[in-house]
Amino acid sequence: MSIVEFIKKKPKAELHLHIEGTLEPEHMFVLAKRNNIQIPFNNISDVKKAYNFSNLESFLKIYYEGSKVLVKEQDFFDLTWAYVLKCKEDNVVHTEVFFDPQTHVYRGISFDTVISGIYRALKKANKEFGLSFKIIMCFLRHLDQESGLEILNQALAHKDKIFGVGLDSSETGNPPRKFEKLFKKAIEKDFITVAHAGEEGPPEYIWEALNLLNVKRIDHGVQCLHDEKLVKKLCNNQIPLTVCPLSNIKLRVFKKLEEHNLKKMLDKKLIVTVNSDDPAYFGGYVNKNLIEIQAALNLSANEVKTLLINSFKSSFLKEEEKKEWISKI
Repeated sequence: MSIVEFIKKKPKAELHLHIEGTLEPEHMFVLAKRNNIQIPFNNISDVKKAYNFSNLESFLKIYYEGSKVLVKEQDFFDLTWAYVLKCKEDNVVHTEVFFDPQTHVYRGISFDTVISGIYRALKKANKEFGLSFKIIMCFLRHLDQESGLEILNQALAHKDKIFGVGLDSSETGNPPRKFEKLFKKAIEKDFITVAHAGEEGPPEYIWEALNLLNVKRIDHGVQCLHDEKLVKKLCNNQIPLTVCPLSNIKLRVFKKLEEHNLKKMLDKKLIVTVNSDDPAYFGGYVNKNLIEIQAALNLSANEVKTLLINSFKSSFLKEEEKKEWISKI
């Protein structure tokens, strides 16, 4: 079996996926029309041109623009359903999905509308083809901690649906320490915590996420190699890193895939996973990320296998479920 076939056929988990980032250009137009929302694009090729980002900030502008077309519960259901069909296609058997309630609540969309649509689609996928899932609510780090506390209070009514909390949006200038109180409160309320750190931000942000936010997993984390002490801590404590190769190229974290440090991270025995982040904007879902990074870095079959095993190891599945999936790789 070729490596590409191996990647396509084997089960995998996806741990870094923003549901709003799966809004394909075609779907954006359908929803804009359905909800009578003006978007600043005349056609699909306009949208694709706008997807030429210079950094995280330039991407987020378009991302929030696109999110405006999501209004009704059915829109969130349709968005999520389109993603779970991609999971089925890519043999993703477990997904841990991020969503950004602040993006929607501040447009006047109720929290209930957002979570109900997402949850209903994931439950349907679980029933119809066995996709297991966890939902993680992210706080927008460019907003203040008070705004996060408000949204956390709204989330409590949906604790049965929301497994954990995370931190995303503009990293530079918004260190994890800004949200120490918020994460402490989330942990008190039994939410598992993760955070985006060390994508554009320095290794110091990863330290803060670990020490101040008590996160169980670091999203991105590619800047960790600049700090040997940090690499040691991540290894010793087996803290997973959810790396998103195509996203890193689109947002100019690395100039090209051949320069990506994923292989170096594997060589240092870091628990690295491969994910798609915002696939509609960054040009590919999980299999494409795996296939392209394998080719660019000439990863061995064993290294690819390690990445797939890590995807389950790093998930929030129960230990026996992890073992069962790992035995199938």
